[in-house]
Amino acid sequence: SKSPSPRPSMPVRYFIMKSSNLQNIGISQQKGIWSTTPNNERKLNRAFWESSMVYLIFSVQGSGHFQGFARMASEIGCEKTQDWGSAGFGGVFKVEWIQKENIPFQFAHHLLNPWNDNKKVQ
Repeated sequence: SKSPSPRPSMPVRYFIMKSSNLQNIGISQQKGIWSTTPNNERKLNRAFWESSMVYLIFSVQGSGHFQGFARMASEIGCEKTQDWGSAGFGGVFKVEWIQKENIPFQFAHHLLNPWNDNKKVQ
């Protein structure tokens, strides 16, 4: 699907994407794609169309690190991929990786999420 036209007056949105394993993040970094659960799809697609930019910050559960971040480069479509097996994921969408490096949570301990009771972002 085509990318939206730039909407500079719209807000930038950020989402933490948790992965159950490092292999999925490696596939994403190699192929420039990501897939999430159907529950997250509507929220991400809405942000994609209503924001000037959507950034996804990736973290493997239990790793104590962020594994990097990417820009959401397409809306989530119906096409699925076998790259992650049949793990209950929805459609595939394009991502453009900006940073592919481990960043310990301690470097972001000052960031709080106002939509999650001001808990630390991790």
